Amino acid sequence: MNLYKKVEETLASLEIPFEIVEHEPALTTEQADRFIEGIEGVRTKTMFLTNKKKTAYYLLIMDDHKRLDMSAFGQIAGSKGIKMASPDSLYEKMMLPPGVVSPFGLLNNEEKDISVYIDKEIMNEERMSFHPNTNEKTIFIKTADLLRFVEAIGYQVNVIAL
Repeated sequence: MNLYKKVEETLASLEIPFEIVEHEPALTTEQADRFIEGIEGVRTKTMFLTNKKKTAYYLLIMDDHKRLDMSAFGQIAGSKGIKMASPDSLYEKMMLPPGVVSPFGLLNNEEKDISVYIDKEIMNEERMSFHPNTNEKTIFIKTADLLRFVEAIGYQVNVIAL
């Protein structure tokens, strides 16, 4: 199945409204931002992380202008040696290539073994933006609806201060 279609169908089944902007492929948040200039919603970056032994996986959502302190996140997550997960791990866990990571990739994680974290700094934003399992589209979704989506597909959201 088309990975974007799965996102669209899941949101429709949950009666969650969203806005889609189609554009040429964007591999970085900077590139994507150019295509969505002027549209309301915080620009996010979503990182797929793992621990040193690759025994735990984390999906972290934060403002795209913020830098992550890996060791501080490791303390919050209770894990040592936090680093970006490999492209192979990303594909194995969420069927996504680098540059397309978003909470919608959780739809493809059959093991449900990824812990989800969102920086509390962006929780007051009305809407957030993500690539919906393709880098040729950007989706805008209300923050409350994103939380509802993540929980509806079987994950707990951990809101943390980074």
